[in-house]
Amino acid sequence: MFPSSTVCAISTPAGQGGIAVVRVSGSNAVTVCDRVFTGTKGTLSRQPSHTVSFGKIGSHTPDGSMKVIDEALVTVFRAPHSYTGEDTVEIACHGSLFIQQEILKLLLANGCRMAAAGEFTQRAYLNGKMDLCRAEAVGDLIASSSAAAHNIAIRQMRGDFSNLLAELRDRLLHFATLVELELDFSEEDVEFAERTQLTALAAQLESAISRLTDSFATGNAIKNGIPVAIVGETNTGKSTLLNRLLREDKAIVSDVHGTTRDSIEDTILIGGMLFRFIDTAGIRNTADRIEQLGIERTFRKIEQASIILRLIDLSNDPPTVDLKIRDDQHLIVALNKADLLSPDALAAKQTFYAAAQLDVITISAKSGTGISQLEEKLLAGIPQLGENDVIVSNMRHYEELHHALAAIRRVMQSLDEGVPEDLLAQDIRCCISHLGNITGQQIHSEEVLDNIFKNFCIGK
Repeated sequence: MFPSSTVCAISTPAGQGGIAVVRVSGSNAVTVCDRVFTGTKGTLSRQPSHTVSFGKIGSHTPDGSMKVIDEALVTVFRAPHSYTGEDTVEIACHGSLFIQQEILKLLLANGCRMAAAGEFTQRAYLNGKMDLCRAEAVGDLIASSSAAAHNIAIRQMRGDFSNLLAELRDRLLHFATLVELELDFSEEDVEFAERTQLTALAAQLESAISRLTDSFATGNAIKNGIPVAIVGETNTGKSTLLNRLLREDKAIVSDVHGTTRDSIEDTILIGGMLFRFIDTAGIRNTADRIEQLGIERTFRKIEQASIILRLIDLSNDPPTVDLKIRDDQHLIVALNKADLLSPDALAAKQTFYAAAQLDVITISAKSGTGISQLEEKLLAGIPQLGENDVIVSNMRHYEELHHALAAIRRVMQSLDEGVPEDLLAQDIRCCISHLGNITGQQIHSEEVLDNIFKNFCIGK
């Protein structure tokens, strides 16, 4: 599975900028670049690893001169001390789109091929520079759009998740070896794996894997934006509040009841956290079939949200619709249109809603009063991550952990019921296998690897 070809790609974002970086990796990377680069220090093949040379990039003409495309800084990384573990050359040229494409053409003409999406990171994995879990964290780090998502990716890249999985796997592997040893001596009726210790270990592993599995809901929300459903009756100011939070006119605002008939979503950063706000159709009894469909979708969005922002119009009577909120959801009650009430009337309304002992805040979506305090409540309503917390945000990891959890629970049941050693060993191996699949210790299918890396950007 170790790659043999030499590949190249632009590793900086697409488009024109001050500087662009073209990366070349493979056994012939230095040789290929020597054909198109003339440096002030001599040939690249004579340069040690991690050194930079200044010179000209271009093609040689029949008369021995060079048709210069650009002046560039070229960095050489010798295997195995490079990102991919192979000989790697990085060409820092001017960011002209024309220059970038001409350099790529030169490299292709001299023996390179274009790198596939994520191929540099895939080569790093195949060459043992990182395990699969850390390799996937590279993609998450590039895609991180908030401080929290960045922190999760950084922790995964530094090996927090991999190290925890390795510890769990190694502890279970020790007992798996002893149980399978018993199978070799089945006629002797000996017990190498002490069942009390194995039961205690299985319980510890079940608890650890269960915590990781449960963390996916938080990790996925942080990665894609904490879903906040803005819910209320018609004309309570939901669309106005959405526009205020997003700081743009995203939703249509009208005094006509039932204007919003479908969900409108957008994301924004608040305090380093990415929130995904969902403006839903107003809740009311209606004979309009289209509006009914929108209201049905509202309740589905409520089910999917981590935070329910219940908007109440202070200028009207208290709402009659009760929302069913799960224990893992956070409810914030926002009393809107405070600007329409006199101070005495506002105080009376606040006292009435405060009696319900809910998380209540008074706002005016139209004027902006109370919005900063509402943003603070939104931040307080999300799970707080400890410095050393391991959070799962990758769907593939979650699925493998889910299967590992089922396997370890079968082990616990087998120990409780005293099933034969061969069935017990099978479930232990199954759990070990799923834990190993996360870091790539047992993945041998090229198709699986290609599927994992295909969502990376080209150049990484």
